[in-house]
Amino acid sequence: MTATSNPSNSSNQKDTKRPEGDGAVSRREDGRLVNKNGKISVADNVVQKIAGMATREVPGVHGMGSGASRTFGAIRERIPGSSGPNVSQGVSVEVGETQAAVDLDIVIEYGVSIADLGQAIQRNVKQAVERMTGLEVVEVNVSVDDVYLPQEDNNNDKNNEDEKRVS
Repeated sequence: MTATSNPSNSSNQKDTKRPEGDGAVSRREDGRLVNKNGKISVADNVVQKIAGMATREVPGVHGMGSGASRTFGAIRERIPGSSGPNVSQGVSVEVGETQAAVDLDIVIEYGVSIADLGQAIQRNVKQAVERMTGLEVVEVNVSVDDVYLPQEDNNNDKNNEDEKRVS
């Protein structure tokens, strides 16, 4: 069973087939994911969520987002009835018909090798997005915005204890 090119396109196209059982999906170079039942498209926010979850799975990632987005996210999480943490915080994507590019803003834990962590994140995000969506990930850019220092939490707890006026 082989996939055929769309005769309406005059460009030289190769069809590649992904063996996934009876519902095999062909990825054509013209940019469409198609099968015998129709076209498959993937929304930007789907790729954002997959990339965000894949990034958070890597040990050494403390948080995601720039300073302002982390602050806003922390406030939003404390509002009763909110939807909880935003898994796409710190993730921006561009999604075409067959390709995706991902930009990540992260906070790392102190002591972690930035180069090794960055490569692990790139590898994990690329694998997760490609496996789940069928899109080719052309780049994963990782921007380290901050370093988490464990004593920051201890200092905040100590300051809160000093500020208590009643017991």
